[in-house]
Amino acid sequence: MSNPPPLAGGPQGPQALRPLLDIVLDALHDGATARGGPLPAGGPHTVTARLRELTGDPLPHHGTGPDTALRTLVHALAEGAADPADPLCAAHLHCPPLALATAADLAASALNASMDSWDQAPAASALETLVTDALAHEVYGDTGHPGQSGQPGHPGQSGQPGHPQALVTTGGTEANQLALLLARESHASQGPLQLITGTNAHHSLPRAAWLLGLPDPVTVPAPTGTLDPAALDEALTDLPGPKLVAATAGTTDAGLIDPLPEIADVCEHHGARLHIDAAYGAGLLFSPTRRTLLTGLDRAATVTLDLHKLGWQPVAAGLLAVRDPADLTPLTHHADYLNADDDTEAGLPDLLGRSLRTTRRPDILKIAVTLKALGRTGLGTLVDQVCDQAQEFAATLHAHPGFDLYDTPTLSTVLFRPHGAPDEHIAHIRRTLLTQGRAVLGRARMDGRLWLKATLLNPHTQPGDLAQLLKLVEGNTAR
Repeated sequence: MSNPPPLAGGPQGPQALRPLLDIVLDALHDGATARGGPLPAGGPHTVTARLRELTGDPLPHHGTGPDTALRTLVHALAEGAADPADPLCAAHLHCPPLALATAADLAASALNASMDSWDQAPAASALETLVTDALAHEVYGDTGHPGQSGQPGHPGQSGQPGHPQALVTTGGTEANQLALLLARESHASQGPLQLITGTNAHHSLPRAAWLLGLPDPVTVPAPTGTLDPAALDEALTDLPGPKLVAATAGTTDAGLIDPLPEIADVCEHHGARLHIDAAYGAGLLFSPTRRTLLTGLDRAATVTLDLHKLGWQPVAAGLLAVRDPADLTPLTHHADYLNADDDTEAGLPDLLGRSLRTTRRPDILKIAVTLKALGRTGLGTLVDQVCDQAQEFAATLHAHPGFDLYDTPTLSTVLFRPHGAPDEHIAHIRRTLLTQGRAVLGRARMDGRLWLKATLLNPHTQPGDLAQLLKLVEGNTAR
């Protein structure tokens, strides 16, 4: 009988991984070199054909062995990737991850802790508590609720009982879904929960309302790209039943921040619960100069954060901060093989109430490593760098007679378009650059027009890179 393949864990795990990592790193380099740009040229059919050519039969009768399989498939994926580390790959809220966070993610995969019971993740569960408490404190400061403390076995268990907490999620979408679930359950006795959002809100919010069986959301105008407090006040007037207002700190289309203090005042006046989707904007918490843009964030019952945006983490690295840990009580769940009563009474932490998922990765490790390595100052510097880039790029566009600038950026998103170009030509420019493999730009519809979107999340981007981007757009503008 042949020996089984080596494992990643145990004392021998690192020795087994070391030569494989050399193969992976070489294949990443060779694949990126073969690609030669921010994404592969040729469009979907060409990329698919090339992938098939490189990889062959995905399930052969006899395997190729680990070296060949790794080299072939990692090279193929790298050659066919849209690489967010390339300065001309700037379409989405999809950051280039830090090398140190990626290395930590490898360790998390090798250890393969499952965060649904303490006996599968002893240190990882303790680390998650420490880090999520620290991040909740960043959102809420010392504003805690002296209510129900986290007794052993309760979902609110934390290093800081009775104080704000945070749950790890797969990203902003799951965090927003959890926020709506907690709001629904905390008002269950008062009737159906009514969600109120701006027209600028992320699509995951109305989708979460549908998923949870809530009424269709009430949509409030956002004529300048941010939710209008006066329109919100009017919408909430005489609206019956429990109400949840979802504001946004960092819109997907333009990176705008709703007027959070005014919205919080309106919510308080009408007795409405407030959730703030800060998946994009929460990174400003680390910036000493831009943190004030999030004034009012701490008045929300729940706040969505997503550190695989302005946090430079590999996917996934989302969180939901919760002001009052009593709100987490509905997540209480019992499975005897994971959180038996006698184990809980004996002091083993109950982790099932920390998520709707059962098996989940220790995503907290890469976040913890990044926070420890860079600190608040280092992260704040990165945030300021990309936001400053956006300001400088916007100034260049404003001075350029061939381009229109939508507005001065609030975060790191810049909307622009060739002067006088119709919308269909804007869309054609974007698709042409994608097909050529030369640049990845997003698209956004604001004030009734289509704009090209540059989302700047790469702190290594230089002014020359952005000048090249504009030349590529100009080169495809003439018809």
